[in-house]
Amino acid sequence: MDVTLHLAQDPEADELLGRSPLAALIGMLLDQQVPMEWAFKGPRTLADRLGANDLDAHEIAAQDPEAFAALLSEKPAVHRYPGSMAKRIQQLCQYLVEHYDGRAELVWKNVADGRELLRRLEELPGFGKQKAQIFLALLGKQLEVRPEGWREAAGSYGEAESYRSVADITGPESLARVRAHKQEMKAAAKAAKNKK
Repeated sequence: MDVTLHLAQDPEADELLGRSPLAALIGMLLDQQVPMEWAFKGPRTLADRLGANDLDAHEIAAQDPEAFAALLSEKPAVHRYPGSMAKRIQQLCQYLVEHYDGRAELVWKNVADGRELLRRLEELPGFGKQKAQIFLALLGKQLEVRPEGWREAAGSYGEAESYRSVADITGPESLARVRAHKQEMKAAAKAAKNKK
């Protein structure tokens, strides 16, 4: 991986996301209950606090849980829920160490097809089906990881020019379009709930 992503809307954070498979996975893991830019800036903040230029799954997995949670809690916190997210990040890294020798890119390297890739992503701690499909779409659309059937496995997130998720964000204009789509979906869900 060595591309420029625009998910954090911060050059240093986006540079790390574009070259570090683990940073991209951790950013996706953090992308819940906080603004997307905050989530995807988290890996850069974490690397800075660890005094590193990149993230290492072995190092993170071996951290003392309390000390690691304190690291994420420093102001500004890496996430709204730094304690629970510290635990999730360590679980993800421990899983990567156990199953992929700590190398995040092996999750998607040499997969047979999109269904297998989706299965592998869904097996990651903290990745449900939707998060796995969004990350699969990000891999396909921006990181050129395109096993046969990847768009189908990613569901609606894999559709070209869909502007549904982080997979479609390439700059400020597409970010605004994704935000507008999410607001429409929330409004539709609220309207449907009110009809009941």
